[in-house]
Amino acid sequence: MKILVIQGPNLNLLGHRDPRIYGPLTLEQIHENMRTFGKQNSIELEFFQSNFEGEIVDKIQECVGGEYDGILINPAAYAHTSIAIADAIMACGVPVVEVHISNILAREEFRKKTYSGAVCAGIITGFGAYGYHLGLIALGQIITEVQAFKAQNPNATNQTP
Repeated sequence: MKILVIQGPNLNLLGHRDPRIYGPLTLEQIHENMRTFGKQNSIELEFFQSNFEGEIVDKIQECVGGEYDGILINPAAYAHTSIAIADAIMACGVPVVEVHISNILAREEFRKKTYSGAVCAGIITGFGAYGYHLGLIALGQIITEVQAFKAQNPNATNQTP
């Protein structure tokens, strides 16, 4: 199983950016913990971080007919503003789970709506860095179910159930 992990704007500042909200771990420490989890669970992970919306859209589009079985994404602030990212998620053809380190429902009003989350299989929010592990567990289960469905229904369309 191969999962693309996409990290949005300002997540490269984790460990320095308001640790009361985002915790003490750096993005590299989070990725290292995820690599360990991935190895233990036969999940190959590729990591991508960008502060630029178009680069994130381009990376999501690489999943169309590509090598990834799913995407774990933390679009950060773009979750609340980017219809372009939501459109790319809808077109990518693989299951997507959105993760947020902070509990976006307990924050400012504008953070409570997520355009990208509305088109994902699910959203994990408020569990700190551990949310990435929860997201991997959920995404792994979804991918397994999609693969089983496709195996049982070989004439089904290429859409994820």
